[in-house]
Amino acid sequence: MRPTFFYRAFGVLMALVIVAGLSGCGINTLPRLDEQVKASWSQVLNQYKRRADLVPNLVATVKGYAQHERDVLISVTQARAQVGSLKIPDNITENPAAFKKFQNAQANLTGALSRLLVVAERYPQLKANQNFLTLQAQLEGTENRISVARRDYIQAVQKYNTELRTIPGRWYASLFYPDAEVKQNFTISKEEMQTPKVQF
Repeated sequence: MRPTFFYRAFGVLMALVIVAGLSGCGINTLPRLDEQVKASWSQVLNQYKRRADLVPNLVATVKGYAQHERDVLISVTQARAQVGSLKIPDNITENPAAFKKFQNAQANLTGALSRLLVVAERYPQLKANQNFLTLQAQLEGTENRISVARRDYIQAVQKYNTELRTIPGRWYASLFYPDAEVKQNFTISKEEMQTPKVQF
């Protein structure tokens, strides 16, 4: 009887030592970083949604003053509709094609909004309209929030991908998290990299 009790007690003690060792050695780092990426991505989506919600009011305000700028107003409306109709899969951060499609749609909306604000510069009465000024300030604030959310997401992805691709995280992933994949990150298009031409 004594040897059986001894072996059982020794087995329980060894199991406790293994669990304590694994919990302190970084085995939970990958899931923790994955959750940080998910939280950061949710914040990116939240800020893009905020921007999309501002667009109809902004377009309506500009439309009242600049009705013959029809092409610009239509392009903004279409870009917003494209963003709104985009189906975002659950695994978008691990799906390069879906991530690129999302990024392109958001870039189109950014470009269309920039053109809309340039049009607004041509109409002094519009620039003096309090509703327009408020919407413009909200849009600028949202663009700043988008930049911060994207930065935080980029940093979270960098930490996650580094952990996933380096040792010991790579070993833990292959043993305990075989479905873990590299996360997608934002890129800058060639057009965005070009310096704008200034003409006097």
